[in-house]
Amino acid sequence: MRVDEIAPDIFRFSLYVPEMNIQFNQFLVRDDEPLLFHTGMRQIFPEVRAAAAQVIDPAKLRWISFSHFEADECGALNEWLAVAPDSSALCSFVGANVSVNDFASRPARAMNNDEVFSTGKYRFRFLATPHVPHCWEAGMLFEETAGTLFSSDLFSLWGNADPLTQSDLVGQVKEGLVVDQQGPFAHAYAYTPLTDATLKRLAGLKPKTIAVMHGSSFSGDGERALNDLAIAMKDVLG
Repeated sequence: MRVDEIAPDIFRFSLYVPEMNIQFNQFLVRDDEPLLFHTGMRQIFPEVRAAAAQVIDPAKLRWISFSHFEADECGALNEWLAVAPDSSALCSFVGANVSVNDFASRPARAMNNDEVFSTGKYRFRFLATPHVPHCWEAGMLFEETAGTLFSSDLFSLWGNADPLTQSDLVGQVKEGLVVDQQGPFAHAYAYTPLTDATLKRLAGLKPKTIAVMHGSSFSGDGERALNDLAIAMKDVLG
């Protein structure tokens, strides 16, 4: 498990699985009320906990957030709820009521679109993004103080990528979406009448850093990257 600080107080934990040729990344925000975005699968909980212990006391974790109900997003949720007795899951209203509150050992904090909360120094906005990247309950967090978007599976790439890049990712992402060339993410994303508008809404936030679940996180002109991604997804999927 590799640990890298990709932005002030934001740490990326990355496990590369060579058998699958993919990274699974979790992100920890160090603050008065520490926040973890993605838990990782239940099977890798010991590795994620050990990585977190390099940054904070895992028992002090307060918020456990994720985009949608999937093993790499929240598979280890109950393990974290047990380790951190004051912690709560934080997810969309749909996610909490359809899946999480039945699965989890404690009720989640159900977030509405554009609801804002603070972890101390940092201020987060919850963004409801149905089917972006996928699933009805999907959502993202935008840290408004420093401009970091926790984008879940957007910008996903195959392989063992660098922790952070300023290079354009969209060309590689577009190749991964192409069905007839058997791109690795060809069937991962729905394309709905709301997809383009959702991506443009995210672009309008002008993020400076984009925290990516599978592959390199991005530092630079996040507005342009998201607008380019919207064009690429429309070209391939729309």
